[in-house]
Amino acid sequence: MISIEKTDNFPSAPGVYIMKGEGGTVLYVGKARDLKKRVRSYFSKSRDSRYHIRFLMDRVADLEFIVTDTEKEALILENTLIKKYRPRYNFSLRDDKTYFSLRMDTAEEFPRLTIVRKVPRDGARYFGPYSSASSAREVLKQLHKLFPLRRYPLEACRQRKRPCLFYQIKQCSAPCHGLISGEEYAALAEGAALFLEGKNRDLLKILKGRMTQAAATEHYEEAARFRDLIGAIEVTVERQKMVTHGGDSDVLGFYHEGSRLEIAILFIRGGNLIGSRSYSVNWEMDDAEGVASFMNEYYNQDVFIPEEVLVPVPPAEPEAFVELLSEKRGRRVAVTHPRRGAKADLVSLAVKNAMTTAMEKQKAAAGAEGVLLELKERLHLCKIPRRIECYDISNIQGQLAVGSGIAFADGKADKARYRHYRIRTIDQADDFGMMHEVLSRRFREGAASGDLPDLIIVDGGQGQLNILTRVLRELQVEGVEAAALAKSRVEKGMASDAIVRSDERVFLPGRKNPVALRQNSAPLLLLARIRDEAHRFAITYHKKLRGKAALTSRLEEVAGVGAARKKALLRHFGSLQRLHEASLEEISAVKGMTRKVAEGVWGYLHGENGGGASP
Repeated sequence: MISIEKTDNFPSAPGVYIMKGEGGTVLYVGKARDLKKRVRSYFSKSRDSRYHIRFLMDRVADLEFIVTDTEKEALILENTLIKKYRPRYNFSLRDDKTYFSLRMDTAEEFPRLTIVRKVPRDGARYFGPYSSASSAREVLKQLHKLFPLRRYPLEACRQRKRPCLFYQIKQCSAPCHGLISGEEYAALAEGAALFLEGKNRDLLKILKGRMTQAAATEHYEEAARFRDLIGAIEVTVERQKMVTHGGDSDVLGFYHEGSRLEIAILFIRGGNLIGSRSYSVNWEMDDAEGVASFMNEYYNQDVFIPEEVLVPVPPAEPEAFVELLSEKRGRRVAVTHPRRGAKADLVSLAVKNAMTTAMEKQKAAAGAEGVLLELKERLHLCKIPRRIECYDISNIQGQLAVGSGIAFADGKADKARYRHYRIRTIDQADDFGMMHEVLSRRFREGAASGDLPDLIIVDGGQGQLNILTRVLRELQVEGVEAAALAKSRVEKGMASDAIVRSDERVFLPGRKNPVALRQNSAPLLLLARIRDEAHRFAITYHKKLRGKAALTSRLEEVAGVGAARKKALLRHFGSLQRLHEASLEEISAVKGMTRKVAEGVWGYLHGENGGGASP
């Protein structure tokens, strides 16, 4: 254990401190306004009484520091070093859910709304976030009924001879065909933006003014459209719950138990609570330091930064956070720790959400533990299979053959460990040979690094299991158990014409007959879910490759596109997706292309000339 004298040379200046263990392993990276004062606090008696701090300090063999000019620079450097070293006692923020936002680029000729995953600083306006693409699409669907903005890229729309179907059902104003003026369309776009921002009072005031003006000038049809729009907005607004008097805020709450820190964020947009998200992370330091570290990492992503962030505990050096967030947002951001009133109630609600989520996860973990324990007993495993991997093959008569490997940790999908494999050595329909290649590639590397699961499952029967055990034996992989899960079979009875389905069967090495697991039992359902996920993952990748191969070959059907031009297009854009997103001018600029051929390619990719292909 290192002594307090090590800190004598630490400066009383802002910067980052690095705690290292034996062999130079980075254990923890922290920031401080005063490096000496902060690091010396770890050695004080009051702090030493906490188990996790004491345990960390017992492992620290060396202390280093990096001085910065400002606290904001210390925040940025801390985040950079955490991503570089991934220390044991810091958390690296990973979210297994993808959140979506709506984007409107007001610099476009006729702005439209699109669904995006990230919120970069590109000058566009962003609304959300929404917890899933389906919820974002539903918002967009309802919004187009109120504000008929264009749906598709302007260039694609102008290629059409007449407005699309959405114009016929009054969910697009057809700006591409000049059926609405630029001023009227800009008013529609601004109205949609105000609606999404929750500024409904301002929006209704504007619309009522336009309705009155239209009626005064005897444009009664236009006045009627404004009247109907005002009514629809008022009905929609009645369903929303106003929680503040306007404005955008993120509200943080946390629940800490043992080494787990559950953090919940409530999203307040335009005074309305529109959603929430939660993170569960390993954290063994101060709660205030955990919230500060979370904020530093979360807001360093491409996420929407509101005008105010409400926190449950005051972060250390809040001025640095305010400066950093304000710089990223481009406008002033307030970081507030409310003590009373409506904002304090919102923080309490976020804390309640964090606690409820943590309790639910604890119950789920306890249930998963029981299932894994039962699985261990039923399959006679040496230990509880906390990490299970499953492998499957997908091909059509040996063509475009792929393998998949998926992993489950403590009964839940661990998508960071999912892997795809392109079959390299087999060019015919040979599932056993393909499985041997996939497993050999996976466990040759795993055996060298020690990255091995507790249990491996293959999709199939005794034949696939024999391949798995053979690979493990060839690579001398020890401590890993194997099983095969065969799908149920449809059988016809000997004495009658009744069609029956056999049970799912689990095969184990060295055992001729399969293990009988009770149908619909939790262990068998878990194995079936893992097997089905591996199958889905393999099929999805195989379909993607088939689609790309089909589109690539069918490009040559476009007049003027041969092997050379096809190769030039793919080399220039790098992928079919980028080619599909390219404009007509960009395709024309590719070496060897002419304007006429480029028009044919663009039309084929966007549904013209009998195309309609999409990567």
